[in-house]
Amino acid sequence: MLTGNQLKAGRALLGMHQAELAERAGLNVNTIRHMESSGETPIPGRVANIQAVQAALETAGVQFLNDDEPGVRLKKDRSKS
Repeated sequence: MLTGNQLKAGRALLGMHQAELAERAGLNVNTIRHMESSGETPIPGRVANIQAVQAALETAGVQFLNDDEPGVRLKKDRSKS
């Protein structure tokens, strides 16, 4: 499950603004703001929206980690994204 903190951290690693992520995911910037406000809890809302945001960040080079504690990192070889 994707958390608001993971979303915010992924954007930060890429230096991406909320508006850019919203555009890439095909969503309104207010939707991104709402998702990030969930903090350390799983993002509530439409699964399709959450998947669109996750896909946009993964395409840009973010890898989501959901082991013992949720996290993010940049893919080692971002040229393949």
